[in-house]
Amino acid sequence: MKKQLLSALFVLSLVLPGEVTAQVDLSKATYIGVQQWRDTVNALPGVDRQIVSQDIGGLNLSVGIIHRNAINPAGGGGGRGGRGGGGAAQSDCGVSSGEASGARGIQHLHQTETYIIVSGAGTLVTGGSILNGRMSSPTGVVTTTLNGPSCSGAIVGDVQIRDVVVGDIIIIPAGVPHGWLSVPRHVDYLSVRPDPDRVLPSDYVNPAITIVR
Repeated sequence: MKKQLLSALFVLSLVLPGEVTAQVDLSKATYIGVQQWRDTVNALPGVDRQIVSQDIGGLNLSVGIIHRNAINPAGGGGGRGGRGGGGAAQSDCGVSSGEASGARGIQHLHQTETYIIVSGAGTLVTGGSILNGRMSSPTGVVTTTLNGPSCSGAIVGDVQIRDVVVGDIIIIPAGVPHGWLSVPRHVDYLSVRPDPDRVLPSDYVNPAITIVR
């Protein structure tokens, strides 16, 4: 009888792991000091750096810090070229044609983002569609750590174009393309990333910092 009971508990632990083992302590808040995200994580190489990603009960929640250097709308920030037309371009997401916005960007399939501009300024493009896009690699950091499955490429179609400055807040729903048309000098922004589909880790902390709970 004891052997049968142990076997049943083992099977139950495989089928319902969330019911057997508590996944998160919802009685504690998480504290991330300004020195941690601004002076430590944002000083790391790269553009988009995740600060933390954790289970908060009903969903996972992530926070990242993004730094972008100057983007010239007539140059590298581009994506220009009139109406795109499929052609020989290799594509696995997005549309095959559309009026160019002049910006390149990305579209996250599952994840809404809230941008909070903390330094610098720029011209942000949101909306429209991704032209002849490419999906993020299933094993790449964009998919596994930052934003989940995402489609990137030139932004085309009916878009919003807004100049943003320190203190501005922008809410970008899942599925909405977004990218920078121009950045005069630099722009830094926190990105708050709710993850209801749990496509991101539930226990990630940037290796450069220690958070307090």
